[in-house]
Amino acid sequence: MKKIHLVSLGCAKNLVDSEQMLAMFPRDEFSVTSSPEEADLIIVNTCGFIESAKKESLDTIFEMAGYNAKLVVTGCLAQRYEEDLRRELPEADDIIAIHDYNDFPSRLNALLGDTHIAHFSPMRRVLTTSKGCCYIRISEGCNNFCAFCAIPRIRGTFVSRPYNEIIEEAKTLKEKGIKEISLISQDTTVYGMDYEGHRPNIVDLLKGLEEVGFFSIRLLYLYPSEISDELIEYIASSKTVAHYFDIPVQAASDHMLSAMRRHADAKETIELFEKIKRICPDAVLRTTLISGFPGENEEDQREAVEMLKRIEFDHMGVFPYSREEDTVGYYLENQIEEEVKLARKDELMKIQRPISYKKNRALLGKEMDGIVIGRMKDGRYGVRTYWNAPDDIDGEIYLETKESLEEGDLVRIKIEESYVYDLIASLKERL
Repeated sequence: MKKIHLVSLGCAKNLVDSEQMLAMFPRDEFSVTSSPEEADLIIVNTCGFIESAKKESLDTIFEMAGYNAKLVVTGCLAQRYEEDLRRELPEADDIIAIHDYNDFPSRLNALLGDTHIAHFSPMRRVLTTSKGCCYIRISEGCNNFCAFCAIPRIRGTFVSRPYNEIIEEAKTLKEKGIKEISLISQDTTVYGMDYEGHRPNIVDLLKGLEEVGFFSIRLLYLYPSEISDELIEYIASSKTVAHYFDIPVQAASDHMLSAMRRHADAKETIELFEKIKRICPDAVLRTTLISGFPGENEEDQREAVEMLKRIEFDHMGVFPYSREEDTVGYYLENQIEEEVKLARKDELMKIQRPISYKKNRALLGKEMDGIVIGRMKDGRYGVRTYWNAPDDIDGEIYLETKESLEEGDLVRIKIEESYVYDLIASLKERL
């Protein structure tokens, strides 16, 4: 029996691809190993989004090349730099770009001999997330072409996944014991925009998924200017869809939003968050900002500071601008020095810290329903509720209890202690 070792890098969307790759290998001929030393085949599913991700991908490829196994490189780096990698990466036995995923069986058979590798399919996955939880990808590609982002050039333009296929996959996952799903794509908000009459849309999809009977459904990656009142009102009224709005704004001034080729101005963006708070008072708000985009000045930074103070996000992250070829931002003048990017990032994070602490303090004594996502070495359990997403960006909830729990158990907890980013809880009851 041949052994497969797969390294998945980058975002949750790439993780779904990795899970579909693992499902190609029949269990009577292959097994998955966590040890590259044991592997006959190593697959590195790369990320090529920004410079740090590209470096991590290349470092991982070179590390995996040191083992006595066939090495296949896939993913966004392979898609973005396929020809360069073929020329400069003799360590890899094959480079399989995203547009060639349908060729997996023949390409892998050429390396491994005659096997029964299945085709890459969105309906077959080997789940690698916490027990009871998983992602569902609802579309591919993006039409926004933001000035800092290479994703449309890597993943293509926006295409919604067929509604019936998503519902069918959801039902299969529910039968396998999945209780919590997170919907992901490059642009979740505009699901269905490429269908006649723009239906079914994202609200229709949420309604269909609610009927499947999950404990929790979460939406990730909402583009601000595309969030409808219908969507906000539906989330606010739902007992299953998490009251959680992940809305990356990237900038807070009209100057920067225009330079980044975003589709809303600063006033509209602020009004959106205020509307969400009005319609859904218990909403958890998360955003990300980019520091040091070309041409950014002190006034732009001041407006970002003012936005943070005004909105008071529950979760916020800042990423220094990464200059990426094949994007508009790459060719702009007035590129910002790295130390300035980092200083501005640090200033924004410093502003956010007391806001996060204040928001967490307000949760003391509050009861939440959640799912156990693992047990720590110190005996505490990790729990996820509507407050924190599964992508390791938000803070953690640590549950302290003498009861024995299993990963995937549903529990009601009470928040007992709060810190800048994390929460400590006690167990109220099992659900």
